Amino acid sequence: MNSIFDMPAPTDAEERRGKPPVVVYPNGTLPPVDMDVLRAARQTMTKIAETVVPPREGGSFRVPKGHFFRIVSVEGAQVGDLNLWNAADLSERFFSGKTRALHATHVGVGDRLWSTLPYLRPMATITHDTLGWYGWDADGAGVHDVIGTRCDPYMNRLLKGDDYHHCCHSNLSRALAKEMNIPIQEAEFHVHDVLNVFMCTGFTRDTHQYFMKASPVRPGDFIEFFAEIDLVGALSACPGGDCGSEHSSDSVPCYPLLVEIWRPESESLVGRIYPERNPYPRTHGL
Repeated sequence: MNSIFDMPAPTDAEERRGKPPVVVYPNGTLPPVDMDVLRAARQTMTKIAETVVPPREGGSFRVPKGHFFRIVSVEGAQVGDLNLWNAADLSERFFSGKTRALHATHVGVGDRLWSTLPYLRPMATITHDTLGWYGWDADGAGVHDVIGTRCDPYMNRLLKGDDYHHCCHSNLSRALAKEMNIPIQEAEFHVHDVLNVFMCTGFTRDTHQYFMKASPVRPGDFIEFFAEIDLVGALSACPGGDCGSEHSSDSVPCYPLLVEIWRPESESLVGRIYPERNPYPRTHGL
């Protein structure tokens, strides 16, 4: 049987290909981000806690609403996989697909991390990024993607035929289980598609496959977020290190990541309105 790509093109093929692109979710009507307020609040903040995530392991943290948190490179080029949950309800968690649809394949300052349906509200706002200079490179790659899922032991078994226990999925599951004091098998069902912090990725131009390349992150770089709701977070220091060659192995150099929690002066956020869950009336039968 011939591939569909072997079929002859119709006479109007170029006309069909030439239709103009239309943005699926124009975001101009989203509630505006109060970046001036957040920038001012950043000037008043004090670090109150930190968590070191060891190489090829996961770690958890909590961020109260109205606080900032940073993910920091501390020793070497290292990628991290980030999950976020509503601290009061694990069913509300980061929705990478809708974040991608509302913003872009890679996120930066002013973009928000949105939660799952039926909540669909900002969980965190990106307020600072020392890699904001990177932009898009000659390969079409950018930093901090919401494309990839997370390396996991099931895909590893499928493609390589062996077992690896420090995939990001496994690390995040263990971190959440420990934080919430629940069995790891229960925690696993709450682990979700990630924000690939510091990861440099794109799609190949010929085969359109998802690719990774060495992250440009260096010690001292960080990405910073403002918590719009009370958060529980989990972060995996990916076993791929800078993801310049492979992942899900012990063969590449890996480094720790640091999570810092920062508290601004309360006066700096007086009157700020925090997002409520999406007001769509579910009683209408969906």
